[in-house]
Amino acid sequence: MAYDLEEQEQLETLKGWWKDNGTLLLSVLAAAAIAFAGWQAWRGWLASQALQAGTLYETLAKAVQTGDGKALREAGGALAEGYPRTLYASMGALATARFHFERGDLKNAKAQLQWVLEHSRSDELRDVARLRLAAVLVDERAYDEALKLLEEKHAAPLAAQYALLKGDILVEKKQADAARAAYRLALEKAEAKNAAFRDSVQLRLDALGG
Repeated sequence: MAYDLEEQEQLETLKGWWKDNGTLLLSVLAAAAIAFAGWQAWRGWLASQALQAGTLYETLAKAVQTGDGKALREAGGALAEGYPRTLYASMGALATARFHFERGDLKNAKAQLQWVLEHSRSDELRDVARLRLAAVLVDERAYDEALKLLEEKHAAPLAAQYALLKGDILVEKKQADAARAAYRLALEKAEAKNAAFRDSVQLRLDALGG
C-alpha cells in the first residue's frame, strides 16, 4: 500500500513537471533534431564536394601526364573556381605550376603558386608552393625576392630544401660564407636516409671549400 502511494506521488510529481516544462522540452528536442539533420546535410555536401573535386583532379593529373594543356586549363580552372577550399584545388595548382615551369612558362607557373599561397587551407601545401615559387624567382634572377620567401616560417620536413635553395641563391650573390652556413644547415636538417640529397649538398659545400 505504501508502495502504491509512493508511486502515485511520483506520477503526480511527473505530471506537474511535464505541465510546467513539457513544451520547452519538446522545443529543445525539435531544435536538436533540426540541428542534427542540418549537420548530416552539411557532411553530405562536403562529401559531394570532395568527390567532384577528386574527379576533376584525376582529369588534371591525366592531362599533366599526356601534356594536354587544354584539358589541364579546364580542369584546373574548374577546381580553382568551384572547389577552392579543397586540398584537390591546391594540389592541382601545384601540378599545373610544375607543368608550366617545365615548359619555360614562368609567368603562369608563378600565378599558380601564388594562388596556392593565397587560397590553400593547408600550411604544408603553402610551404611547398613558397619553396617552388622561390625556385622560379631564382630562374628570373630575382634573388632578394626569393630569399624573402625562404625566410618565412615553414614545416620542419622542408627545412633542408629551404636551406639548400637559400645556399644556392647566396652563391649567386657571391656571399660564400653565408652560403656555406646555409649548406651546413641543409645537411643538418636532411634525413640520414636521403643519401642523394646529402651528397648533392656536400658537393656544393666542398666547392666552397667546406
